Amino acid sequence: MYRQEIKWLWNAWKGNRLQAFINASLGLIDVAIQMAQVWAVKHAIDVASHETDGNIYVAVGIMAALICCVYATSITGVWVRNILGVKAQNRMQQRMLDRILRSEWQGKGQMHSGDMINRLETDVQHVVTFLTETIPNTISVATLFVCAFLYLCTMDWRLAIIIVIMLPTFILASKLYMRKMRALNRDVRDTDSEVQSILQETIQNRMLIKTQEKEEAMVDKLERTHSVLRRNVIKRTKFSVFSRFTLNFGFSTTYIIAFLWSAVRMSEGTLSFGGMTAFLQLVAKVQGPARSLTNLVPQFVSVFTAVERLMELEKNPLEEQGEPRKMEGTLGVRFDNVSFTYPDDEQNKEVISNLTIDFKPATCNVILGETGSGKTTLLRMILALIHPTAGNITIYNNQTEEKLSPLHRINIIYVPQGNTLMSGTIRDNLLLGSLNATEEEMQKALATACADFVNELPEGIDTEISEDGIGLSEGQAQRIAIARALLRDGSLMIFDEATSALDMDTEEQLLNNILAEQTKTVIFVTHRKQVCKYSGNIINL
Repeated sequence: MYRQEIKWLWNAWKGNRLQAFINASLGLIDVAIQMAQVWAVKHAIDVASHETDGNIYVAVGIMAALICCVYATSITGVWVRNILGVKAQNRMQQRMLDRILRSEWQGKGQMHSGDMINRLETDVQHVVTFLTETIPNTISVATLFVCAFLYLCTMDWRLAIIIVIMLPTFILASKLYMRKMRALNRDVRDTDSEVQSILQETIQNRMLIKTQEKEEAMVDKLERTHSVLRRNVIKRTKFSVFSRFTLNFGFSTTYIIAFLWSAVRMSEGTLSFGGMTAFLQLVAKVQGPARSLTNLVPQFVSVFTAVERLMELEKNPLEEQGEPRKMEGTLGVRFDNVSFTYPDDEQNKEVISNLTIDFKPATCNVILGETGSGKTTLLRMILALIHPTAGNITIYNNQTEEKLSPLHRINIIYVPQGNTLMSGTIRDNLLLGSLNATEEEMQKALATACADFVNELPEGIDTEISEDGIGLSEGQAQRIAIARALLRDGSLMIFDEATSALDMDTEEQLLNNILAEQTKTVIFVTHRKQVCKYSGNIINL
């Protein structure tokens, strides 16, 4: 039933074995100390009541030493969880993010970013906790159960058998509980993702919401989703409380029977007071692990739900992987009878149909077209984000030609439309174009992009900017984004409405700067027809 999830967990566990081993070792040490404490308490009471010879101070000293050992293992466990636990969670988040970034572009069917973030935070935390703490804890709990049962058998094997006979009932109840709880837990987790998606989207678009005066509507939308979340949490809580009450009632009944049994034996003189104390401690230590194992069921439910959600992030296949295919010289791109239909389009409508076109090396090309004519789809195919459903796309120079793939993206300089700056300094944003860019190279790129204004800012290139370039005008942000792209070492340049926020004079100067050397193949996607005068190849879609 859970074969795929278990296989996924096994692969994820490979990077967390050290922490799991340390936690398991600490758990087994704690079991040994608990068994020693049972003997120490019985010994001290028997010495005090003169049932056994010995020094009461030594007996109590042994108890105190064991308590110190408990503190030591507890403190060590806290350090392991906090230090190694953070590393394990960070490592898994990085692996999942790397997998998402290397997967094929999802297009219209992609998950909401808020949902993805929720999975990368909450679900990763559940999985790491399960692998590094829950599994080791299960080992120590099972060991404690076996040790306590064997110790109890040496004192009264009949009662030990009676207590253990009840476990199959608990196991059956746990199985039924797990099946129902998994569905309830999934509902809560999915609704929680919806809440995060609404919060993230509302904060990102708060200016739009304010100008449309829809603050109340967005809060109402959040409240409706919160109501669904509350209902799901209430359902889960009711079921959990009822299940726990039923199990705990059974455990309590068993303990009362054990207490009565030991009291009768003590009254008959077949059990000492220290023996009765040890007897009850052992019963508790048999029941405690059994109770803990039933309490582990919700954790198993939670982790399987988390694994399901993380596996969904990995459903999208990886792009072609390998060494980037850097090609020398100025490149061209040729479309040969290319058609494309989005796979999730129910009408199966071709966005591009039988397109044949050649963006020749060292030429300036302009793509015009109405909204929905396929301009964006065309760019996505050049960037190898999507692949033709028919026909071929070839990238070539004067020596060779190859079928276009994601590995050729290293040859492309791309400036997307809109404000694509990230929070941090202007330098941080420029270094996204080239991590090894020198100060001189960054200044040259800024000059080419008509972004010299950066040097007039109070902190210059080290000026801090907020998310989405807040603090800069749209035109300023656009020019910095162009400078960032120019730092890439590629000979095929793509500008997607990249000058839409510039005035005509700045745009003209920018285009003159970019086209001055005639050493790159340039493709403009634009609605501004004045750009056409710079192009010898105009494509109308």
